[in-house]
Parts: sequence; C-alpha cells; structure tokens
Amino acid sequence: MAFSPNLIADLQQIWYYQFMQNAYEAGTLVAIIGGVVGYFVVLRRSTFVAHAFSEIGFAGAAGAILLGIPAIAGMILGSTVGGTGIALLSRRSSHRDVYIGIVLAFALGLGLLFINLYPGGYATEAISILFGEILGVRRSDVLLTLVLSVLILFGVGIVYRPLLFSSLDEPVAEAKGLPTLFLGIVFLFLVALSVSISIQVTGVLLIFSLMVTPAATAQHLASKPRNVIIISVAISLAATWTGLFVAFYTPYPVSFFITAIVFGLYILVRVLHRKIKAPGEQRRGWKERMQTFVRDYSP
Repeated sequence: MAFSPNLIADLQQIWYYQFMQNAYEAGTLVAIIGGVVGYFVVLRRSTFVAHAFSEIGFAGAAGAILLGIPAIAGMILGSTVGGTGIALLSRRSSHRDVYIGIVLAFALGLGLLFINLYPGGYATEAISILFGEILGVRRSDVLLTLVLSVLILFGVGIVYRPLLFSSLDEPVAEAKGLPTLFLGIVFLFLVALSVSISIQVTGVLLIFSLMVTPAATAQHLASKPRNVIIISVAISLAATWTGLFVAFYTPYPVSFFITAIVFGLYILVRVLHRKIKAPGEQRRGWKERMQTFVRDYSP
C-alpha cells in the first residue's frame, strides 16, 4: 500500500483492520503512561532503572513462554518482583545503581537459561519481545493494558505531590518526615508496570523511546511539573500515532519510526533551546522551583 493525497481516506483504511485498531488503542495507552511515569524517571535520574526493568521483564517473559502462559504476564511478574527487590535492597535512590546491576545480571542469566530450555520456535517471540511488535497485539492484550494503565494513573495520582517532592530533594523530604522508602517502592512498582506494557510497543531494547526521551524533551519546553507531563504525553502520543501510520504503508518496523521521531524532536528542541535560553538561566530557574516546592511542604 502507498500514501494517497487524501489522509482521511488513508486513516479510514487503517482503521478498517482489527489489528490496527488494537495497535492504536494499545499504543495510545502506552504513550500516556510513558509520558506520565517517564517524567518521574527522568526527574529522579532513574533511566537505568527503566532499562533494568525491561531486561528483567524479558527474563520473566521468556519464563512465561516456557511455561505456556502469556508473555505479558511474565513481564509484569518479573518486573514487579525485581523492582520490589531493588527497592528493599537500597533505601535511597542515589545509591541504587549497584543493586540494580546485581538484580539485572541475575535476571539476564535466568533469561538465557529459559531460552536454552525452550524446545523450539522461540526465536520469533524473542525478537518481538526485544524490539516490540505492536501490530501483533491482541484484543485481550489491549484490555489488560487498559486495566494496568488505569491502575498506574491512579497510583501516580495518589502519591503525586510527595513523590514529586522526594524526587526533587530526597534528603530534605526524609528530614520532613515523608516515607521516602515507601515512595521509592511505589515508584519502582509503577515503573515496573509501565515498562511491562511499554515493551509491547517498543520492545526491551528500545524502552527509552517512550519512557525517557519524551519527558527529557518536555523538560526543555516547560518548567512547571504538570506542564512538563502534559507535553511529554503529547510527544509520546504524536510519535506513536505517526509511527503506526507510516509503518502501515511501509515495510519497516513501527519501533524504528517511533524512536526516530522522538529522537529527532529531542535534538531539535535541544538546539533551539540553547539558542533561546542561556545555561545560567536554566540553573536559576531550577533552583527557584526547588525552593518553591520546599516551601510548599514546610510545616
């Protein structure tokens, strides 16, 4: 198929197919979750956490396929168990890299074991988990993604303000009596669920495209947290929808177009932002925001 001058007709043609409807619905949910949770991932400097959970989720998915159960169930179980373990091993997020590496290495070993134990036919499913296969999403996967998305958004809504304060300055938040350990566990649990459903779109190796890049781009376009989150979600949605549309009319994978769009937009924003705003002004703005949030939580 090829593009036509009538984009509306092209969209109608896409929506004629059930698998494209499923892809757009799942992609929309994942983009929203990636934009929201990704903001806290970037704010807490926890991009390594998102990558680690994707690798842990891959091990869980490989084990699930070996047992004959849905791969996404294994992703969710592996990511949540691994995230809880990481949070319990390290009280503060700034000291978490070592423990992430330990759990990640063990998870990758398990994944390799599961691959070798599988009798055959695993290569196709392994590739889809590694790089994403949103065009193969089933209706049941869309419904599961919807349930998990509502759960994640509900969780973020409950802990939004304390999590935001803890993310900006964890020692000060702890000194003011906030349960930073509990918030850290909740945050990692939310990231684990988000990564598990995002793998359907971008795969394990490309998880940064929706969990990190849109939020990192949005931070250069706005200063208030809610505005950053809104822009991050908008970028994720635009990239996902455009990627699906282009991939339908080309022989290339959706993940490539999504990652290319968000990466190109990030580079464009960084270049334009440097020309408009000096680095010194950026630092002063960040410091002022920090002081504002500290005053908000003062007794």
